[in-house]
Amino acid sequence: MRPQRLLLLCLYVLYARADEHEHTYDDKEEVVLWMNTVGPYHNRQETYKYFSLPFCVGTKKSISHYHETLGEALQGVELEFSGLDIKFKDDVLQTSYCEIDLTKGKKEAFVYAIKNHYWYQMYIDDLPIWGIVGEADENGEDYFLWTYKKLEIGYNGNRIVDVNLTSEGKVKLVPNTKVQMSYSVKWKKSDVRFEVRFDKYLDPSFFQHRIHWFSIFNSFMMVIFLVGLVSMILMRTLRKDYARYSKEEEMDDMDRDLGDEYGWKQVHGDVFRPSSHPLMFSSLIGSGCQIFAVSLIVIIVAMIEDLYTERGSMLSTAIFVYAATSPVNGYFGGSLYSRQGGRRWIKQMFIGAFLIPAMVCGTAFFINFIAIYYHASRAIPFGTMVAVCSICFFVILPLNLVGTILGRNLAGQPNFPCRVNAVPRPIPEKKWFMEPAVIVCLGGILPFGSIFIEMYFIFTSFWAYKIYYVYGFMMLVLVILCIVTVCVTIVCTYFLLNAEDYRWQWTSFLSAASTSIYVYMYSFYYYFFKTKMYGLFQTSFYFGYMAVFSTTLGIMCGAIGYMGTSAFVRKIYTNVKID
Repeated sequence: MRPQRLLLLCLYVLYARADEHEHTYDDKEEVVLWMNTVGPYHNRQETYKYFSLPFCVGTKKSISHYHETLGEALQGVELEFSGLDIKFKDDVLQTSYCEIDLTKGKKEAFVYAIKNHYWYQMYIDDLPIWGIVGEADENGEDYFLWTYKKLEIGYNGNRIVDVNLTSEGKVKLVPNTKVQMSYSVKWKKSDVRFEVRFDKYLDPSFFQHRIHWFSIFNSFMMVIFLVGLVSMILMRTLRKDYARYSKEEEMDDMDRDLGDEYGWKQVHGDVFRPSSHPLMFSSLIGSGCQIFAVSLIVIIVAMIEDLYTERGSMLSTAIFVYAATSPVNGYFGGSLYSRQGGRRWIKQMFIGAFLIPAMVCGTAFFINFIAIYYHASRAIPFGTMVAVCSICFFVILPLNLVGTILGRNLAGQPNFPCRVNAVPRPIPEKKWFMEPAVIVCLGGILPFGSIFIEMYFIFTSFWAYKIYYVYGFMMLVLVILCIVTVCVTIVCTYFLLNAEDYRWQWTSFLSAASTSIYVYMYSFYYYFFKTKMYGLFQTSFYFGYMAVFSTTLGIMCGAIGYMGTSAFVRKIYTNVKID
């Protein structure tokens, strides 16, 4: 008889879980209310388990919840069963479900939470609900706890399409008293379709504001102007250069020696010389190409699928796409390293494969210590760390190896249009504003100017309580950023080569990558003037992950700038006759 009971229990659990995942219910069927996290309103990432506060649990038997996705585990989702008895289409009048024995310690915990504006989050059928723990009186002397959760659930057919919570039952916190916690459930028929039930959480007035449209239009006009300007200047200037060089070809040797030769043609024997530190340079280019591929694919997927409707789905998708696009990193990094004459290709492959994961995991590891000290739900479990490391070693590294081998064999031959001189040409003195360091510092201003309005919307969606859903805008901004970056680096490289300085590889990369410096500086402005964050945990979380975001953005921009500039340099030296 026992095996039969066990089988029935397993079938029941599977059936109950299938309903929550498929979002369909029969009448009187159980609906689970999950308690997620609690934390200060102004510190969105500083969250703790709901029952870390001395709330009491309902009488119903507990149901355990496992992290269903890697993204859910990394984002600190800590679902715990509320113990409340809720059944589909079954109204519940106000009912007491537990009692808090309010000792002095528990009272102080609630007072601290109320002083810091603690909010909590719950889930019903994957729909998030937020409620406030309590409030203080005007003088800040007495503190009150909301003890009555009034749930109103909308349904359409056999699906839940809307959930609202009203907090009532304000009770003054007095030590050594009993506090009754109660709830009620009201089911209401709704006309909201299941497919659009998340629309109530979106904020069109914020994301589709005229400023957003105007910023896109402004950036687009800047692109047209910049492309036109670059095309006009370079076409006219290059035409004059070609005409001058063709005249020089017709001169005899004595006239050519006496002539005043200058310009980018003079460095033809050094322009394709391998860059300094080719191993690191090729690893950065490969990583940047991979980040660009990940950004493009994730944005396209987000435009097609509503990833914001599933907990942690955006992060899970990004991790999966990053792992799957590892051959892109290996191909571009490995082929570039081979063309530059590099021989330690295995070392280059390892550095390219682990450059971004090491930076992200290193930052997460540091922040994790603080999260553990705070007992925050953002502390990454050991099992999740093992899973991430396994992805790095058993998925990213082998795929990177495949890409590296393909890159070395298919595009690893140095087919430059000009021979490289055995002895490097001395670099002449030039004006201070033509120095690579100055070009690098100024190169990131225009790319940052094309994206900084979008940065505000992205920051607000991540660090505040907004759901980002306008991925069409993000795709446009990515395209605009690529065009602006390539145009700026081409102009910078042209002026550098015209000054007979052939150190263009690192200059083109860093002038585009300097966009990240301006983004990180903007994050300081956003933190101090647009948020009310406080505390060691939230501050370290903010600046740590903003550094990661800015660096990855910089590596992506640098790779885009280098690839565009490389094509330009190859093109101009192919079209000129060189003895």
